[in-house]
Amino acid sequence: MSQVVLVEVTEGVMTITLNRPERKNALSNEAYGGLADAIERAEKDDAVRVVLLQSEGDVFCAGADIGDFAAANKGGAPRGPRNSTRWIGGLGRIEKPVIVAVQGAAVGIGTTMLMHCDLICMAEEASLRTPFVNLALVPEASSSYLIPKRIGWSRAYAMFTLGEPIPAKTCVEWGLAHVCVPRAALRDTALALAKKLADKPLGSLCATKRLMREPEQVKAAAERERGIFEERLLSKEAGEAFKAFAEKRQPDFRKVG
Repeated sequence: MSQVVLVEVTEGVMTITLNRPERKNALSNEAYGGLADAIERAEKDDAVRVVLLQSEGDVFCAGADIGDFAAANKGGAPRGPRNSTRWIGGLGRIEKPVIVAVQGAAVGIGTTMLMHCDLICMAEEASLRTPFVNLALVPEASSSYLIPKRIGWSRAYAMFTLGEPIPAKTCVEWGLAHVCVPRAALRDTALALAKKLADKPLGSLCATKRLMREPEQVKAAAERERGIFEERLLSKEAGEAFKAFAEKRQPDFRKVG
């Protein structure tokens, strides 16, 4: 298992820890691979009753590695097979409960992957942000379906197109998260929820989650998004966005033909 992703199983709880704080836990293909391996193991391992996802550092997840996007845009070709598909697919498939502790900013895929989880605990200073349009991209991970379903069209459209951070308290009020607590209490809160669920009948937990899901609609949304995302990734607008990001300036989309 990669040291970018740490995995520990104790008393029925598998704790998966993103361990790339020097890069704000941005998700490289290696990180996606470690996450995917862990969720696939959790799905099959009878010793695992609940999954707890967390990360080190001050940022929960800065999203996908922009360098990967820029390389794909410059090369003029889609990224090809990615571990990100395995990770999101595993989250969407696993019926065991998945709890998340979000201690700082969750950006892009750092937010959208949470929509496949069950109980999201956020520190008071944490936030969720989906700046896809700012990067000339579109939503992914079935978020174009899942987020409007949770919070309604207007709020979801604003999240996607304005790309502004949604504070933890607002996330709870809107139904994007379960609870907001002081940072010092975050991990204890998430672990307590995980242990509480681990003591419940696993068959009933899994059946309840299965009843609540809409797998066909979620899969259809992901398929719609995937093609458009790859198309946008290779666009001139995206090229300007990635170049501006590297140069630490505001992009000028008006000049892109």
